[in-house]
Amino acid sequence: MRITKQIRRREGIRKGIYLLPNLCTTASLFCGFFSIVKSLSGNYVAAAWAILLSGIFDLLDGRIARLTHAQSEFGIEYDSLVDLASFGLAPGIMIYTWTLFSLKKMGWLAAFLYFACGAMRLARFNLQHATIEGKRFQGLPIPTAAYVLATYVIFYHNYYAIPPEGSYLVLAMTVVLALLMVSNIGYLSSKEFDFKHRNSFFALVLLVIAIFIVALSPEATMFFLVLAYVTFGIVEHIFRMRKKGSFVERMRAKRRERKARRLAMENEPAAQEIENTNLH
Repeated sequence: MRITKQIRRREGIRKGIYLLPNLCTTASLFCGFFSIVKSLSGNYVAAAWAILLSGIFDLLDGRIARLTHAQSEFGIEYDSLVDLASFGLAPGIMIYTWTLFSLKKMGWLAAFLYFACGAMRLARFNLQHATIEGKRFQGLPIPTAAYVLATYVIFYHNYYAIPPEGSYLVLAMTVVLALLMVSNIGYLSSKEFDFKHRNSFFALVLLVIAIFIVALSPEATMFFLVLAYVTFGIVEHIFRMRKKGSFVERMRAKRRERKARRLAMENEPAAQEIENTNLH
């Protein structure tokens, strides 16, 4: 019986693995590992570019899986583990060896916070990807957080040859990105856009313009474009909160609602007694 069960499990794994999307996922993992190797050897620009390339492969594997109907449970789990390595561990090591190591305990704790929040972000996404996050991301996606750190390294080295020593700006950036990943701030997803619609032509025009802007000075524009995406999510969240009212006002409204419900429940027996008296 045990041999039969093992054979069935092996057959299930064979049936559930699709070559092409998982090759892209493996390429993303290779780029993440390559980034760690380059960070440990002190080549931070190459480490940053490897993270960016890993993001491209991560984008491709999902698109290929959907287009070829090659989605599987194995692919989903494998993709999450690769994302944690390529966009959680690799950027954490890169940013720590680049500048945070000079801040000693505070530096490695910030890098760990980023890594831990990235792990929690992926775990939450796996639970909510078919429901809450089906159309819109809840919290900053971990590849975007990794892109902020990677593009900043490239942007910095475009102007300075020596890495910053103990940068509190990078420390704050790392902590803020970590907190944004586990926040409830909504971020735009490509699933919100209908590329099959006729208006997608204008999206193509915008994409060409974006490529043109990036090509002018990729070292600078990539960082500011990613930063704009992060900032847009925060600003949009603030405006939505203002439309719904402030947190204090919403708490007061809920308190008034509970009080009215409690008074209604307390007055219900008295009203029932009066009604019974009138009937008699």
